Amino acid sequence: MTDYPIGTRVTHPSKGEGVIMADTGSSYRIFFGPDDILEIGKSFAALAVVELGAPAEAPLSIETVEEALKNVLVKFSDLGPKVELGNRWSKGVLVFEPGDTTSSHQIPVETFFHKIVMVRDRLRVLEQNVNSHPKLDDEDKVNLQQYITRIYGSLTSFNFLFKNKENYFVGESSKK
Repeated sequence: MTDYPIGTRVTHPSKGEGVIMADTGSSYRIFFGPDDILEIGKSFAALAVVELGAPAEAPLSIETVEEALKNVLVKFSDLGPKVELGNRWSKGVLVFEPGDTTSSHQIPVETFFHKIVMVRDRLRVLEQNVNSHPKLDDEDKVNLQQYITRIYGSLTSFNFLFKNKENYFVGESSKK
């Protein structure tokens, strides 16, 4: 029975290459793909090491796991850093008064601001996806990027809501 550290790359005769993701004591849990995780006994002789993982220095703390999860969420989702609303708008209410006899509509400024920030963050993710898309040629990327830039320009009218200028929307004329 051989002990390999978590993160060791191995090959299996029928599954191919995988990575040890857990050590249960008598077996390894090996990741061969998102839908292909196997538990294999440590005595299984046909498992070959491709590259040893780094030995664990200390057991994982909950803080380490939380930090890693936070980094993954920031990197791969449309969640961005906290954006602050200008102080004067805190606890404010946005009121829409119709021009006819129907009733008005109110929404807290914080809720409206949150939705504006979500639009901005999702535009950034869209922009990254367009720029890194493998099937779009450069001309298509430029054309789509121009639309995204114009959308940013349309949203500059909401910049007064932001506390910090680095969070502002930047349109076409500001990028030149």
